Amino acid sequence: MDKRLQHIITLRENGRLEEANQLMVALVQEKPENAYYQFQCAWTYDSLGKEKEAIPHYEKAIQLGLKPEILLDAYLGLGSTYRTLGQYEQAKRIFEQAISEFPEAEHLKVFYAITLYNLGEHSMAVETLLNTIIHTTNHEGIKDYRKAIKFYSDKLDRTWE
Repeated sequence: MDKRLQHIITLRENGRLEEANQLMVALVQEKPENAYYQFQCAWTYDSLGKEKEAIPHYEKAIQLGLKPEILLDAYLGLGSTYRTLGQYEQAKRIFEQAISEFPEAEHLKVFYAITLYNLGEHSMAVETLLNTIIHTTNHEGIKDYRKAIKFYSDKLDRTWE
């Protein structure tokens, strides 16, 4: 990692967000085709609560191509940013794309479930959360009832008489 970028990340981590953002914007202007710089620029905007400004940088970073572990974070950042701006359909689309590329990334599914909730898709939101719980928990009670939880996860509105 180049020294300037490391300095910017250190500034961000130390709460010097405006300074980090200004330096990152300058670095992106120098090298706009650097996907990782675009991703870091989006992150500095998000850190400042400037979500609208972050979006084009996340999108450009994804378009340019990132290493898988960074791409996963970029999808999460972009989807979450869309969601916080109330752009739920865009968030849903990003999370679905991310989940298709990273099906093992259970934390994505939690943010996807929140988005589904925002869209009024309550049953699917709860189903997603229940499935995430059974795939990620080590709690004995959850493990003991894993089969029942899985069974009911997509039958939330069904009754048996």
